[in-house]
Amino acid sequence: MNAVPDRVHLRYVVNGEDTPVSFAPYKTLLEVLREDLDLTGTKHGCELGECGACTVLLDGQPVLSCLVLALECGGRRIETIEGLARGPELHPLQAAFADFGGSQCGYCTPGVIMTAKALLDQNPNVTRDQIREATAGNLCRCTGYLQITEAIEDAARVLRAERK
Repeated sequence: MNAVPDRVHLRYVVNGEDTPVSFAPYKTLLEVLREDLDLTGTKHGCELGECGACTVLLDGQPVLSCLVLALECGGRRIETIEGLARGPELHPLQAAFADFGGSQCGYCTPGVIMTAKALLDQNPNVTRDQIREATAGNLCRCTGYLQITEAIEDAARVLRAERK
């Protein structure tokens, strides 16, 4: 009979840093980020993959971390909201959300921003319809989606200008 280990020992690349992590084998990526790595910016929402609050980037792609087993992430790149700031400066998405009122309670904001980052990394010339489609899985009960869309459009403009 094979015994299930009490702890798994892996390495992730979290926000650009090689990170050793030890966790119970049944944990989701969300649980490891919050409980074992103390990265609480990723929010614990529905745990069903319905709300998008737990969205992080896994190898550059947005994933619902509540649905990903932490075991599947060994050696992979994980980006969380904590990794977006540029030293003391906010990432253009973070700044735009503040400027455009893209968050009220802020609970959904990290997931929406991470989804938007993946979108803008792939397509800096997004349209409003593409923003709406990309963020359709991110639910917001407070702000409303117009301010979120406008914030992403503005961040896209800033990022395009930075690339010139």
